[in-house]
Amino acid sequence: MCNTQTNVSINRQHKDRLFTMIFGDNKNKKNILSLYNALHDTNYTNEDVVEITTIEDALYINMKNDVSFLLDNCLSLWEHQSTFNPNMPVRGLMYYGNLYNSYIDERCLPIYDSKFVKLPVPKYIVFYNGTVEHESIKKLKLSDAFIQEDSNHEFEWTAIMINLNKGKNDELLSKCKALSDYMTFINKINYYKKTTDILKDAIELAINECIKEDVLADFLRKQRSDVMLTCLTEFSEELYKKGLLEKGFEIASIENAKNLFNNDVSYEVVRQSIKHLTDEQLKEIYDDVMTEKKKNE
Repeated sequence: MCNTQTNVSINRQHKDRLFTMIFGDNKNKKNILSLYNALHDTNYTNEDVVEITTIEDALYINMKNDVSFLLDNCLSLWEHQSTFNPNMPVRGLMYYGNLYNSYIDERCLPIYDSKFVKLPVPKYIVFYNGTVEHESIKKLKLSDAFIQEDSNHEFEWTAIMINLNKGKNDELLSKCKALSDYMTFINKINYYKKTTDILKDAIELAINECIKEDVLADFLRKQRSDVMLTCLTEFSEELYKKGLLEKGFEIASIENAKNLFNNDVSYEVVRQSIKHLTDEQLKEIYDDVMTEKKKNE
């Protein structure tokens, strides 16, 4: 009897990153088609042909920055990274292992029988917009991580990194308004971060300006509060990761909690987000921040 309960399920409870909100939601399949068409020179318009397959994955503060889906007999995985990560091929390999396991299980494919089982083609793309200079398109190969060189080149897994920074893939951006608008919004937040010390104000300014300029306008109007919270936690993650390298888990977590509380993120959300502090530590940080806020009112 076929097992209808897959080992890896679609996650309905995680908090998406902005990229996933725009390109990984069933309500926004038109954006998936637009970007897929721009990437592969196709012209799909029927949203029903897209089957979203994004799986559960425990990442920083339960946020997702990936989108996976079935279309055109291909199993696509898209990730957005603001920091270059050379380990994307092995991450993709592990992720695709779960995706293929789910695909096989749901369809009761007899991989232990003598019948030859056909599988969808993997298409793994990483979108990059970090500050470190990289070429327009970069192939990240798993074999580069092998401790010993595979002289026979018998196994390979590749992630295609597409640079979204200005002047790198402008033609792609011109073909997909959703992707272009997404980058415009992110760039505006980064710009206003340099002009204000308060992250929440920078995001608010970017949202207002984008709505005025018809950049993700409908999306931002309808999901303004979710976008604000997502961006607060997402941009705080960048500081958190930097802090991890410089100061260690506990100190970085304390600073991140203070930053989130100062930006009016609720205690419940921060509790779910910060994994390296006890309830007592977090309560103390919250009380200290609230006390300081009252003093400054």
